[in-house]
Amino acid sequence: MFKLAHISDVHLGPLPKLTFRELASKRITGFVNWRLNRRKHLFTDTLERLVDDMETKAPDHIAITGDLVNLATGIEIRAAADWLEEVGDPLKVSVVPGNHDAYVPGAHDKAMAAWYPYVRGDGDAQDWNEDRKIFPYMRVRGPVALIGCSTSIATPPFSATGYFGRRQARATADLLKKAGEQGLFRVVMIHHPPVRGAAATHKRMIGIRRFAAALGTGGAELVLHGHTHLNTVYWLNTHRGQDHIPVVGIASASQGPGAEKPRAGYNLFNISGGPGTWEVTCERFSLNEKATGIELEDIRVFYHNGHPLGFSNPVEQAPEE
Repeated sequence: MFKLAHISDVHLGPLPKLTFRELASKRITGFVNWRLNRRKHLFTDTLERLVDDMETKAPDHIAITGDLVNLATGIEIRAAADWLEEVGDPLKVSVVPGNHDAYVPGAHDKAMAAWYPYVRGDGDAQDWNEDRKIFPYMRVRGPVALIGCSTSIATPPFSATGYFGRRQARATADLLKKAGEQGLFRVVMIHHPPVRGAAATHKRMIGIRRFAAALGTGGAELVLHGHTHLNTVYWLNTHRGQDHIPVVGIASASQGPGAEKPRAGYNLFNISGGPGTWEVTCERFSLNEKATGIELEDIRVFYHNGHPLGFSNPVEQAPEE
């Protein structure tokens, strides 16, 4: 049994003191949003409580699908690097960036340089090189292949879109094929939900059809994402190869009680079996209503004897590609 934990949208706070130069950019809108909204509901102690509980489950690996920071300032990026070290060794923790990690031009590369041990694929160079495309990457842990993709780009004010391009699509398909030939359970990590209608237009992922084609060509068993701060399950129909791939989102890891969004949570996937016989269940643990602890909120079976389960539910059916 391999246990894979999934958290997302960490949004480490509080915000550091910003200079006038830092505010003279898109960051001013994010700063106002934090002051008026986010700081009322995103709490560091909630994140600490969630991670502490997750550690008691002794996961074999932890997947973090983006938005570690808020405005991608240098102080935030360094603080996130320190936080990652507290969460676990780079061999045990895999990260992909989110839109907040590339909030302004240049931020993405600074974040990837600081977090490189957590976004470096097996066999990749030990040292960060800004001229090299590091996404997608692949890490093999036990029976699981983690393929990390990036939709993280700097966008104009009031926009939080992501982008999945042709080069990354081709490389993702190649890695998925390679992992499939090795008989591995393939997990794709991405920040934006690769499903039409899962996010508002100004927050959507550009390249959804391209992503579906990559998975249709290469094959995959599971997609993990963040961005929406919601506990969701969609089923991706690639129209090629394997048609029903679960696409699972999770609430923000820092979300406290009393907001419109669901309280902080993490998913714990229990993976066993092998090609054609995969058995996968998912337990979702969430902050309780009084914010005094973490409780088991839901259990779901995704695969039984190699067959995906649940895609006939119309409420959770992914829209047509």
